[in-house]
Amino acid sequence: MASSSKSSKNRHKAAKHRRTSGNPAKRPVVELGPVTAKDWIGAARLRTLPLAVAPVVIGTGAAQTVDRNLHWVIALFCLAVAVLLQIGVNFANDYSDGIRGTDADRVGPARLTASGRVPARKVLTVALVFFALAALAGLAIVIRTQQWWMLAVGALCIVAAWFYTGGKRAYGYNAMGELFVFVFFGLVATLGTTWVQAFALPLEAWFGAIAAGLFACAVLLANNLRDIDQDREVGKRTLTVLIGKIATQVLFTLFVLVPFVLAALTALLYPIAWLSLLALLAGLPAIVIVWSYRQPRELVVALGLTSLTALAYAGFLYWAFVG
Repeated sequence: MASSSKSSKNRHKAAKHRRTSGNPAKRPVVELGPVTAKDWIGAARLRTLPLAVAPVVIGTGAAQTVDRNLHWVIALFCLAVAVLLQIGVNFANDYSDGIRGTDADRVGPARLTASGRVPARKVLTVALVFFALAALAGLAIVIRTQQWWMLAVGALCIVAAWFYTGGKRAYGYNAMGELFVFVFFGLVATLGTTWVQAFALPLEAWFGAIAAGLFACAVLLANNLRDIDQDREVGKRTLTVLIGKIATQVLFTLFVLVPFVLAALTALLYPIAWLSLLALLAGLPAIVIVWSYRQPRELVVALGLTSLTALAYAGFLYWAFVG
C-alpha cells in the first residue's frame, strides 16, 4: 500500500514538473510510472560508450607501433577510465540540464532529473560516484607508470566533464562543446592511452586521436541537431543553434568523412588501414539520415550509427597497427 502511494506521488510530481517547464501550451501532461532499471540504463546513454572505447583501442594500437608488447593491464584501466568518465558525464548532464529546466521535453534517452521521478541529488550522487571510480582507475595507472604529472590531466578531465553543462558558465551552453569534446574525448583520451603504455607519441597516435575526436564531435552535432528547436526555446546556445541546420549537416558530414582521409594516409604505411573504409557501412547511412530526417527522433539512429562507425574504425586501425 505504501509503495502504491509513493508511486502515485512520483507520477503526480512528474506531471506537475511537465506542466511548469517551458511553454505549457506546447508541453502536454504525460503520466510517468516509477523509475526502472531501464530508465537508469537509458540515462547512462549506452549509445555513446563506443566513443569512450574507440580512443583507447586506437591509442593502444599506436603504442604497439613503438613497443610491440601489449600492456593489457594498463590498457584495461585506460578503458575503465574512459567508460566510467563517459557515464559520469552523461549522468552529470542529466542532472545539470534537469535543474536548469532545459531537458523538460526532449527526444531520446530517459531524463531522470527533468522527469521528476528521481531526486536531482540522487542523480548527482550517481554522477559523482562514476567520476570517483574513473579517478581511482586513473590513479592506478599513475601508480603503475609513475607518471605523477598525469594526476593533473585526470583532474582536468573531470573538471571539464562537470562544466560541460554544470556551473554558471557551462561551456556546452556557449557553443564550445565540440571543442572540448575533441580535446578530451579525442586528443587526451587517445594520446594519454598511448603515452602510459609506450612513453612516446608517434604520428600514428596523433592521426588516431584526431579521428576519434572528430567522431565524438559528429555524435555531439547529431545530438544537438536533434534538440535544436528545444535548445533555441530555452536559450541553450549550442554550436548547432548558432550556425543553423544546414551548416551543422555540412559539419557533421566532414567530421564523419575526414577520419577516413586520415586512414588513407595511414594506409601508406599500414595497408590494412584501408579496411577501415568498411566502417562507412555505418557512417554513410548516418550521413544520409542527418540530411534527410523528418522527425528529430530519427537522429537518435544517426547518433548510434556514428558511434558504431567510430568503434569499427578504431578496430580496423588497431589491426593495421599490430598486424
